[in-house]
Amino acid sequence: MQVLALLGSPRKGGNSEVLMEAVVRGMAQAGGRVEVVRLCDLKISPCISCGGCDATGACVVKDDMTALYPKILAAHRIVLASPIFFYGITAQAKACVDRCQALWNRKKLLRAKGQWQQNPDQKGFLLAVAATHGEKVFDGAALCMKYAYDAMGFLYGGDFMVKGIDRRGEMAADALKLKEAEEAGRRFMA
Repeated sequence: MQVLALLGSPRKGGNSEVLMEAVVRGMAQAGGRVEVVRLCDLKISPCISCGGCDATGACVVKDDMTALYPKILAAHRIVLASPIFFYGITAQAKACVDRCQALWNRKKLLRAKGQWQQNPDQKGFLLAVAATHGEKVFDGAALCMKYAYDAMGFLYGGDFMVKGIDRRGEMAADALKLKEAEEAGRRFMA
């Protein structure tokens, strides 16, 4: 089963990356063929709301997002990992999400032709790490990703979110949480 893991953190080796590595380990143990894409290494322009994808379902902006579209469409599972910045995902992750407007238009066009069918095996998951313990700290990110995965043609399959992790290395020091994350990765493959 093909898995696309999108790392939205700008910090190399940071808490979100450590969490994603644990989840990816579990997914691989459960038979997933995982490709990790570090979004910060790509040049993804924000959506310019030009309407270019309205009639074709294809984005007219040519940058590194162009190579991500077929990977998204080919995946059975997508995992996006992000630290929480002001109760949402990072700007790098959000640029990728916003450019999925083209996929939403693609889905809409296929549906109008009677050619769209939801694949219940395609699921998207959110991994998030937040420094604070706020009651609603993950609400914005979760809502964004539920709609993003819908635009991609995926069902929202769940999440694994950790509060109270701030300084570099804190996630790596939490062996219990990493074990839970690995198990979550195995469950995400079911």
